[in-house]
Amino acid sequence: MDKVIKTAAGLFIIIFILSVSGVSYTVFVEKAYRESLTSAYLYTCTISTDSVLSNVTLFIPVPSNRAGSSQIIERFSVRGIDGIPPEWKTTLTGSNKGTYVKIITPVLAPVQNRTTGNGYAVELSLSTVSPRLVDTRDPQENDAVFHPMQDIRQVDCPATPVGATNKSACYRYQSSMYADYSALPDARVTIRSDITGKNTWKIFEPAENEYRASISVLIFGDHHGWIAAKGFLETGIGSYNPPFLLP
Repeated sequence: MDKVIKTAAGLFIIIFILSVSGVSYTVFVEKAYRESLTSAYLYTCTISTDSVLSNVTLFIPVPSNRAGSSQIIERFSVRGIDGIPPEWKTTLTGSNKGTYVKIITPVLAPVQNRTTGNGYAVELSLSTVSPRLVDTRDPQENDAVFHPMQDIRQVDCPATPVGATNKSACYRYQSSMYADYSALPDARVTIRSDITGKNTWKIFEPAENEYRASISVLIFGDHHGWIAAKGFLETGIGSYNPPFLLP
């Protein structure tokens, strides 16, 4: 009888120790995840040309969610985007199709610190921390992307990054921009915008997941009107094995 009691007691102690260890491990993992989790966006918009542009008016999509809001829009509204030249007039305009930044400047001309190669470029940028988890799996439904998004089709993705635990999904789509300016017939103008939304954390080693979206146009010579923009979206990049997702 004593042997049975000792055996039962021993098993109880082992189960108790394992239970406490499991709870302690879960608490540690959860705490490490919460304390290290950072969500952020990186946005850039580059306008480059190899010729002088005059009487320039542009409408360029700004990343937004389906409700028409985003941290990038908030910062544009107070000219809080890095790289906006002081002579530029920028205003936001929106519709049910998307939100645009309207840029007006008399001349887009070479400036020494913006010289790149044989032409010149102006880069607008913003790096900002998000107060909530970025939806990197379905940003077109729940996070900031470039609107409008039309003729969306799934395509093959680039190679999966080393360490990724989930295959990404890639899409091409059509958006739109507006460009009105005078230029030489052989002028070459490129407008490109990118946004990356990312979550990073560290439990025993660094981990992250992200999505990337971009739109771009290439224009030759004068232009006075709307133009179709090529769009690309890659979602579900990286690791999707956190202990849990914050609400």
